[in-house]
Amino acid sequence: MIKPLGDRIVIKVIEDTEQTSGGIFIPDSAKEKPQKGEVIAVGLGKLNDKGEREPMDVKVGDIVLYAKYAGTDIKIDGVEYKILSIKDALAIVE
Repeated sequence: MIKPLGDRIVIKVIEDTEQTSGGIFIPDSAKEKPQKGEVIAVGLGKLNDKGEREPMDVKVGDIVLYAKYAGTDIKIDGVEYKILSIKDALAIVE
Protein backbone atom coordinates (compact mmCIF):
# COMPACT_ATOMS: atom_id res chain seq x y z
CA MET A 1 0.00 0.00 0.00
CA ILE A 2 1.52 3.33 1.05
CA LYS A 3 4.50 3.63 3.40
CA PRO A 4 5.04 7.18 4.70
CA LEU A 5 8.56 8.47 5.25
CA GLY A 6 9.96 10.20 8.33
CA ASP A 7 7.40 11.89 10.55
CA ARG A 8 4.47 11.51 8.14
CA ILE A 9 1.27 9.52 8.49
CA VAL A 10 -1.31 8.27 5.99
CA ILE A 11 -4.96 8.57 6.97
CA LYS A 12 -8.15 7.36 5.38
CA VAL A 13 -10.51 10.34 5.32
CA ILE A 14 -13.75 9.77 7.22
CA GLU A 15 -16.67 11.47 5.50
CA ASP A 16 -19.43 12.95 7.63
CA THR A 17 -23.02 11.90 7.03
CA GLU A 18 -24.68 13.42 4.00
CA GLN A 19 -28.05 13.86 5.70
CA THR A 20 -29.00 16.11 8.61
CA SER A 21 -30.89 14.80 11.63
CA GLY A 22 -34.01 16.44 10.16
CA GLY A 23 -33.69 14.36 6.98
CA ILE A 24 -32.28 17.05 4.66
CA PHE A 25 -29.57 15.85 2.26
CA ILE A 26 -26.51 18.08 1.99
CA PRO A 27 -25.07 18.52 -1.53
CA ASP A 28 -21.32 18.05 -2.04
CA SER A 29 -20.87 21.74 -2.85
CA ALA A 30 -22.23 22.77 0.57
CA LYS A 31 -20.16 20.35 2.66
CA GLU A 32 -17.10 21.37 4.59
CA LYS A 33 -13.94 19.40 3.97
CA PRO A 34 -13.67 16.55 6.48
CA GLN A 35 -11.03 16.95 9.17
CA LYS A 36 -11.15 13.48 10.67
CA GLY A 37 -9.51 10.26 9.54
CA GLU A 38 -8.27 6.83 10.51
CA VAL A 39 -4.51 6.30 10.60
CA ILE A 40 -3.61 3.48 8.21
CA ALA A 41 0.19 3.89 8.08
CA VAL A 42 2.82 5.59 10.24
CA GLY A 43 6.37 6.58 9.31
CA LEU A 44 9.40 5.67 11.43
CA GLY A 45 9.58 9.09 13.09
CA LYS A 46 11.74 12.17 12.82
CA LEU A 47 15.48 11.97 13.43
CA ASN A 48 16.63 14.18 16.30
CA ASP A 49 20.02 15.92 16.62
CA LYS A 50 21.57 12.77 18.11
CA GLY A 51 20.49 10.68 15.11
CA GLU A 52 17.83 8.83 17.11
CA ARG A 53 14.23 8.35 15.98
CA GLU A 54 11.61 10.24 17.98
CA PRO A 55 8.56 8.08 18.76
CA MET A 56 5.33 8.85 16.91
CA ASP A 57 2.31 10.02 18.92
CA VAL A 58 -0.19 8.01 16.86
CA LYS A 59 -0.50 4.38 15.81
CA VAL A 60 -2.35 2.52 13.07
CA GLY A 61 -6.07 2.41 13.84
CA ASP A 62 -6.22 5.74 15.72
CA ILE A 63 -8.89 8.24 14.67
CA VAL A 64 -7.34 11.71 14.44
CA LEU A 65 -8.46 15.27 13.84
CA TYR A 66 -6.15 17.20 11.53
CA ALA A 67 -5.61 20.79 10.40
CA LYS A 68 -8.10 21.97 7.77
CA TYR A 69 -5.71 22.60 4.87
CA ALA A 70 -2.97 20.18 5.88
CA GLY A 71 -1.41 17.39 3.90
CA THR A 72 -1.61 16.03 0.38
CA ASP A 73 -4.80 14.44 -0.93
CA ILE A 74 -4.54 11.21 -2.90
CA LYS A 75 -7.14 8.78 -4.20
CA ILE A 76 -6.44 5.07 -4.63
CA ASP A 77 -9.11 2.71 -5.97
CA GLY A 78 -11.78 5.35 -5.30
CA VAL A 79 -10.81 5.76 -1.63
CA GLU A 80 -9.62 9.18 -0.43
CA TYR A 81 -6.43 9.29 1.62
CA LYS A 82 -4.32 12.10 3.00
CA ILE A 83 -0.58 12.14 3.70
CA LEU A 84 0.35 14.62 6.38
CA SER A 85 3.09 15.46 8.82
CA ILE A 86 2.54 14.36 12.41
CA LYS A 87 2.57 18.03 13.45
CA ASP A 88 -0.67 18.52 11.47
CA ALA A 89 -2.46 15.82 13.50
CA LEU A 90 -4.19 17.86 16.20
CA ALA A 91 -5.84 15.25 18.44
CA ILE A 92 -6.74 11.59 18.81
CA VAL A 93 -10.47 10.89 19.10
CA GLU A 94 -11.20 8.32 21.81
